[in-house]
Amino acid sequence: MTVYQSNFSVGMDGWYGRGDAVTLTPGLNWLKVEGRKSSWHSPGRDFDLTEGCPYQISVQVRQDEMDSAEMMLSVAHTLDGKETYENLARAQVKRDAWTTLQCTYTPGYYEKFVLYVETVGAPEMSFEFRLFRLEAPEGSEAAQAVSQDTGAQELPSLKQVYADAFDFGCALPGYAVNRKEVRELFLEQFSILTAENEMKPDALLDVNASRKLAQEDETAAAVRLDRARPLMDFAKANGLKVHGHVLVWHSQTPEAFFHEGYDTARPLVTREVMLGRMENYIRGVFEAVEEMYPGLIVSWDVVNEAIDDGTNRLRDSNWLKTVGEDFVARAFEYARKYAPEGTLLYYNDYNTAVPGKLKGILDLLQGLLPEGNIDGYGFQMHHTVGYPSMGLITSAVEKVAALGLKMRVSELDVGIDANTEADLRRQADKYREIMRLVLRFRDAFEAVQVWGVSDPMSWRSGTFPLLFDAGLNPKPAFFAVADPAGA
Repeated sequence: MTVYQSNFSVGMDGWYGRGDAVTLTPGLNWLKVEGRKSSWHSPGRDFDLTEGCPYQISVQVRQDEMDSAEMMLSVAHTLDGKETYENLARAQVKRDAWTTLQCTYTPGYYEKFVLYVETVGAPEMSFEFRLFRLEAPEGSEAAQAVSQDTGAQELPSLKQVYADAFDFGCALPGYAVNRKEVRELFLEQFSILTAENEMKPDALLDVNASRKLAQEDETAAAVRLDRARPLMDFAKANGLKVHGHVLVWHSQTPEAFFHEGYDTARPLVTREVMLGRMENYIRGVFEAVEEMYPGLIVSWDVVNEAIDDGTNRLRDSNWLKTVGEDFVARAFEYARKYAPEGTLLYYNDYNTAVPGKLKGILDLLQGLLPEGNIDGYGFQMHHTVGYPSMGLITSAVEKVAALGLKMRVSELDVGIDANTEADLRRQADKYREIMRLVLRFRDAFEAVQVWGVSDPMSWRSGTFPLLFDAGLNPKPAFFAVADPAGA
């Protein structure tokens, strides 16, 4: 288990300069090391290590002064007043690339231990380091001793940072609950969960059972929660809220849903049949969820992405073909009819900040308001550092807010071109600006949810868009979200 990790979000955390001239300056989640005059001049920290315990030690280092420089992770240990040294790990660190130094270290009997990072040659080279992590076998005496004695920093908890304003949550795929480290991180950081795919129509609609029922009643729709249950069980066991995603969508909905007898070889059904299927499906979802998980789902995306990017009108979908232009209104009517009291009902869409698309979305929302069945709008903010601008994003939020609807950032991520320090800082800046904007409208926002836990788990993994990296380490973006008022 991790018994110590530095993130430098609240200062030096016990680290000091080894060598009179060394200065250390904390950044978002790194420490800058400058003023070195010798290779051993370095950042160091005292640790109370347990004899005979096989510790895993790792740290990430970066330099931008040489094409490549060799760096080492070392330990200075003291016994009877005599200090001796061991080099534990070394690696070539290329310019502007975070590189990991890691090793297994089993201490002998000493009175004092100092772990530090140094260079091989390059005595005056400045460098940065971050994510110094010390791990001991779970359940060992060393794990308890080190966690108590080092005063290790804990990461800020996003759900606690925003507890007085709105829920802070995350999308999670079903398989992720099998990973202990993901579960622990989720519970530490997030208060509300969205199933990434497990509650979409292709996961909840039982086509085979519906086909059998359709022999007697063409409007029948059978529902099953099999794929959603691991996530729902996880949420229920840990007191998490759940945001349902999604009831009516043109994508990830079985084609058979729209055809006579649930048979794709047969014609599309009539408007009356499709309205019946829509109502029965929505009723079935609410009944199944409330029977197994009463009160767990606090809100739903009732309709998702109905506006077309090209025409800025209703997209040409099977819902439009079978039901007609009022299919969105009817979906909200049925959702309101069967949703438990207090459940918030949202329309959810992307590219809200694009002016043409925004007009189409606003027209749709304004048309829904008179019936009184819609509660809010969900902003899918799948952005990049360069687009859309904060001016466009701000305008979109202001115009939706003017309708008097509740709001949520339903799907947040910010892509970058490359996983470089410069891009990571630009990414952090964009996240910070988005959170500042949301806080301006904090009374209207119900939640902010990032779309995934770590970069490799993202549907946009090639753009490194999330708050945690492949090792579940917090990125600069995480600290920007945790302290949006900071510089």
